[in-house]
Amino acid sequence: MPAAETPDILPRPDFHFTGQVGRTYKDSDPAQFPQPVAAPKGAPNIVLILLDDVGFGQFSTFGGGVPSPTMDRLAQEGLRFNRFHTTALCSPTRAALITGRNHHSTSFAGITEAATGYDGYCCVLPKNCGTVGEVLRQNGYMTAWIGKNHNTPTWETSAAGPFDRWANGLGFDYFYGFNAGDMNHWNPLLFENRDLVPASDDPDYHLTEDLADKAVAWVRKVKSIAPDRPYFLYVAPGATHAPHQAPQSWIDQFKGKFDMGWDAYREQALERQKKLGVVPKDTKLTTRSKGLPAWDSLNADQKRLYARMMEVFAAYGAQVDAAMGRVIDAVKDLPDADNTMIIYIAGDNGSSAEGGLEGSLNENLFFNGIIEKWQDNLKVIDELGGPKHFNHFPSAWAHAMNAPFQWTKQVASHFGGTRNPMIISWPDGIADKGGLRDQFLHVIDIVPTIYELCGITAPRELNGVPQKPVEGISFAFTFDDAKAASRRRTQYFELACNRGLYHDGWMASSPSFIPWDPNRDENWDPDKAVWELYKVDEDFSQANDLAKDNPVKLRELQDLWWAEASKYSVLPIDWRGTIRFNAEAMGRPSMIGDRTAATYYEGMVALPDAACLPMLNKSWKITAEVELPDDEAQGMIITQGGSEGGYGLYLRDGKPVFVYNFLGVERPTFAADKPLPKGKATIVVDFAYDGGGMGKGGTITVSANGAKVAGGRLERTVPIQFSIGEGLDVGMDNGSAVDFTYKMPFKFTGKINKVTVDVGIGAKGEAAKAKLAADMSKQ
Repeated sequence: MPAAETPDILPRPDFHFTGQVGRTYKDSDPAQFPQPVAAPKGAPNIVLILLDDVGFGQFSTFGGGVPSPTMDRLAQEGLRFNRFHTTALCSPTRAALITGRNHHSTSFAGITEAATGYDGYCCVLPKNCGTVGEVLRQNGYMTAWIGKNHNTPTWETSAAGPFDRWANGLGFDYFYGFNAGDMNHWNPLLFENRDLVPASDDPDYHLTEDLADKAVAWVRKVKSIAPDRPYFLYVAPGATHAPHQAPQSWIDQFKGKFDMGWDAYREQALERQKKLGVVPKDTKLTTRSKGLPAWDSLNADQKRLYARMMEVFAAYGAQVDAAMGRVIDAVKDLPDADNTMIIYIAGDNGSSAEGGLEGSLNENLFFNGIIEKWQDNLKVIDELGGPKHFNHFPSAWAHAMNAPFQWTKQVASHFGGTRNPMIISWPDGIADKGGLRDQFLHVIDIVPTIYELCGITAPRELNGVPQKPVEGISFAFTFDDAKAASRRRTQYFELACNRGLYHDGWMASSPSFIPWDPNRDENWDPDKAVWELYKVDEDFSQANDLAKDNPVKLRELQDLWWAEASKYSVLPIDWRGTIRFNAEAMGRPSMIGDRTAATYYEGMVALPDAACLPMLNKSWKITAEVELPDDEAQGMIITQGGSEGGYGLYLRDGKPVFVYNFLGVERPTFAADKPLPKGKATIVVDFAYDGGGMGKGGTITVSANGAKVAGGRLERTVPIQFSIGEGLDVGMDNGSAVDFTYKMPFKFTGKINKVTVDVGIGAKGEAAKAKLAADMSKQ
C-alpha cells in the first residue's frame, strides 16, 4: 500500500509560477502550467456498496435464505467480516460511513425527517466533518455517488437549494439517485446531480436496474477518459428498504420457499451459518424477541399472506445482489481491476420491523403512527411487490432475517439492529482468499481504512475549516493477520434511546421501545430502563444475559456509556416518536418561514414536503386559475404526495375532481357532475378542519367560478406526513400516482396561470395554529 504522503491541509495552495519573470515572455523562464493533483502512486480504485435494511442472516453468503451470488463471488476472492457494526438506522450509519465519525458527532442521531435542534440531532452535516468523497476528490480521485442520499436536510432538498449538502457538495463529482429515506422503485423521483430526472417510459423500468446501469456507465466513461486516475464509486441502492417491490419474474422464483415460517427459518439459518463458519460453532439461537408471535400461532390465511410477503422480499433482495453483480462485472472488465478494492456492506442496519406485527401495504402508515390489520393486506395478496403498494413484511420476518440475534433495525442495543455482513475484495491487496475476520469493527472504521490503504492523510483542515479528528480506527492490519487482536476497545451505541456499550469483549445493552410500534410513552424514564450484560467475545449472539451475575461490571459499562454519550453529543436523549416527523411541531427550518400562503406556477415539480406549506391538522384552501382549451380538458392541476398519501386536484373530461389519499387506505373523491366550458376558470378546494387534535376530519367544498360543484366529508386526515419521498407538482404528476384512475404523468392539457395554497389567514388562522401547537405538545 502507498505510504501516506498527502498534505493535511486541503485544498492545496493555489499555483504560483516559481521561475524567472521578465518584462516579456522572451526574457522569462518557460511557462509551467499547474498540473492536476495526482493520487498517491499505486492508490487503488474503490467501489463501496451499501445495501439498505439488511439482516445478518438474510443473504446466503452469511447463511440466509436469499441467494447472493455476487457476495459469494467476492467472499471467495476476498475477506468476510462477521463482527462489523452499524448504528441501527440509515441516515446515522451513512453519515458515519462517509465521514469516519460517530453519528452524533456528525449531527445525525436519527433520520433527517425526525431532526431536532440539538448538536447531535439537527441532521445538518457539520463542515468540520469532511467526507471521504471530498478528501479523495482533492487527492486525485474521480468520485461518484449512485443511489440513496439520506444525509441532506429535508429543508435543503428543493430547487432553491442550498446545494452544499447535496451529494455534489459533499465531494462527489457525479450523483444519480434520490434524496430520501426510501423510494418507490416503479415510479421514483430521481436527480442527476441537481436536476430532476424525467420519468422513464420503459414499461419494465425498475429502480434497482437503473441504478446499476448508471454505475456501470459512469465507471466505464471516466476510466475511458482518464485511465490513469483512480476512482471512488459509492453505490447505495434503495433495496432492501421498503417498499418491497420487485418484478414478477423474480417473485415467482421464490414461491413456496418460505412456507416453513420465521421460527424454522431462524433455526435453519443458524445451522447454515455454522457450516459456513460465519458464526462460532457454539453460537446459540436467541429467543424470539418479546412481543413477536410464533409462526405456529397463526391461522392459515396469515401464514399464506406472510409467506407471500417474504417471497416478495426475497425477490427484491436477490434482484439487488444480481444488479450489483453487473456493476462488479463492469469493474472487473477494466484494465486495473486487480487494484480495485470492493467493499460490499450488506445493510446500513438490521432488517426492518417497521411493517408492524401484521405487515403493511404502506410503510407511511407506520410513520403516521397507524397500525394495519392483516385482513386488509390479504385482500391484495396478488398485488404485493407491484406499483400499487408501498408494502413491507411483518416484524417477525425482520427478526428472522437478523438470525441468530435478538431484535431488529432501530434497536442499537442489540446486534439484530447493528451487526451487518461485510465483504472486502482486493486482488492486489488481499492474499487470504476466502478468509474470515472476526475483529470488532464499526462503520466509522471504513474511512480511516480507506485513507491508510490509499496513502492519504486525513486532513486537519479542509476547505478552510479545522476538522474534528476521525473517530474510527483503520482495520487494514486485519488483511494480513486473521488472528490480530481488535484495536477497537470501546464503542457506544444509541438510537431512539436504545443504548449499548461495547468495551473489551463486554456489551451492556438497554433496549427502550419495541421497533414495530411507532408510538412512545412520554413518561418513560431512562434511569429505570432495564440493562442486560453479555460477554460478546464468548457469546456471539447475545444469548446469555449476565446482568444479575455481574452487577459491578454492568455498572461500570453503564457509567462508561454516559461518559461516551457526553463526549460524542448523544445528550440529551429523546424518546418522542412520530411527533418528531412533524416539521412544524419540531420547529425545523423551512423555506416557507412564517408565510401562510404560497403561489405556484406550471412547471413547479417535485417540490419536497419540507418546502411546502404545512397543510396537516388545519384548514386550508387551494385556488387554481386555469384556461381550458375545450370542455374536455384533462390532467393534473396540483398534487402533493403519491401512492402512500397526499391529494390531487385534476380535470377528467372537463370535470373538476379532488381526491384525498389517506395513506393508501382510502381515497375519498369529490367530482363535479358537469364539465367546465372552454375559457378561463377559477377552481377552489376549501377544507374546513374540525379541530380537536391531530388527524381529525373536516368538510371539503369544491367550487368553480364561484359555484359549488362538489363536496363532502373527510372523516380522517393525515396527521404527520403526506408521503415519504414525494413532493408537490403543478401541471403534471411526478413519482407515483395519488390515485390509480389516471395514467402518469397526467399532464394538464390547458394552461395553468397560477395555483395558490392558503393555510390560514387572520385571527381564526392564528388561533387554530396555537390550538394545534397545544395539541401537539401532548402527543
